[in-house]
Amino acid sequence: MRLAVLSFALLAAAPAAAQDRPVLTVYAGDYIASEWGPGPRIEEGFEAFCDCDLQFVTGDILPRILMEGERTRADIVFGLNTDVTARARDSGLFAPHGQDTSDLSLPIDWTDDIFLPYNWGETAFVYDETRLENPPASFDELLDAPDDLKLVIQDPRASISGLALLLWVKAVYGDQAPQAWEKLAPKVLTVTKGWSESYGMFTDGEADMVLSYTTSPAYHIAAEDDLTKKAAIFPEGHYFMAELAAQVKGSDQPELAQQFMDWILTPDFQKTIPLANWSMPAKLPRDDWPQVMRDLPRPDKTLFYDETEAEALRQPALDEWLHAFTR
Repeated sequence: MRLAVLSFALLAAAPAAAQDRPVLTVYAGDYIASEWGPGPRIEEGFEAFCDCDLQFVTGDILPRILMEGERTRADIVFGLNTDVTARARDSGLFAPHGQDTSDLSLPIDWTDDIFLPYNWGETAFVYDETRLENPPASFDELLDAPDDLKLVIQDPRASISGLALLLWVKAVYGDQAPQAWEKLAPKVLTVTKGWSESYGMFTDGEADMVLSYTTSPAYHIAAEDDLTKKAAIFPEGHYFMAELAAQVKGSDQPELAQQFMDWILTPDFQKTIPLANWSMPAKLPRDDWPQVMRDLPRPDKTLFYDETEAEALRQPALDEWLHAFTR
């Protein structure tokens, strides 16, 4: 009888104990918390030592937190990139991250004291060598390819990779970007809202090439033992993207939020990135990268606009894109 009463008491206390743990609310993109994204590993890793409950709230991060303002429930935002941080910074909602960023494994210098990179990569057009035997070897060759080459890209108004393509074209072609879009538009089979829709069409065989990242083939190699997916590496250079985390200044859990920011650049966190987020880690020696990442071809030239430049170019570049795709 005593054992039965004790067992019942322990079972009753367990949910209460779980409810007593502080909650760290992390706003993140939809893919982060998917079963194939890095979210489950990040949640498990942080909860192992924080004595807390990490909860992802997924969706379109920046519009949501700007709309909520100081009323936001978020303690951390996870998944912004440099092409949108000017608007995020201007909101005044974020606190300094307090990390040393002097020795990150990025191809650019990083001095931002608010937005902390946790991974990086570069935009690229990915193809299947069994379906496209002679892929374009340069951006110029892509533009001059026959119009029956089928591409899928993402909408720059809704997708960070789509916006990165706008800036990539602008970085390569400058004032000639409108003419570049005029050449590229007839080859675009469709424009999807997000990356996953585009990539799904590509893997289903509906398109010859898809706008993605130089690291995308790593997934097929490591997870599927498929060596047929390649990123076309262009001599004109590829546009750099880093995914960023930031601590909300008005967080109800400031110590927990700071603990999470402190954790991001540790080897424990960084080693989850390559084979969970399929991107390059922001702070991990190259010798510690998985072999599949070390073997990927890298562009000789990295293209990048800082947030001020990106924000200034965003609307003019979007107008050029819209003109080409609405004719």
